[in-house]
Amino acid sequence: MIGYGDRARTQCEVVRLFRETHPDLPPLKQGTISKIEAQYQEMGHVRKVSSKRQAVVDDDTELNLLLALEENPITPARQMARDIKVSTVYVCTVVAPYGATVPQRVKQFVALADPESRTEKENHRRTLINGENKGIAHRLKSLPRSQPKSIR
Repeated sequence: MIGYGDRARTQCEVVRLFRETHPDLPPLKQGTISKIEAQYQEMGHVRKVSSKRQAVVDDDTELNLLLALEENPITPARQMARDIKVSTVYVCTVVAPYGATVPQRVKQFVALADPESRTEKENHRRTLINGENKGIAHRLKSLPRSQPKSIR
């Protein structure tokens, strides 16, 4: 790790040097340095990013992620992130709105990636809710929506 000076130092050395240089500040922990280093390795900077901001999503990357999930739904998020070269947080952000923890729903939301399929399903849903078959409207609420829900 290059930290706190002009040469490579270990995380423990960085903590010790920071404590010696700034005795009036609260002491840093080695875990804090580790998190800062990991963020720098992943993002290229250590600026604090607002959690309200949505990540820029490339449609191809998202589709690759969803297809990889369809191939093997039990693949861990870290493994998928490494294979597709995105962050683990991004994998969870893309997968979470669709409720992809259940393998049966994976095929449903991959099918919704097709715009023609999406419009047909939305029209069918509207017809059933507004029209003749109101009895099964409660079952349609369990289907994934075409737009992902906001993460809370």
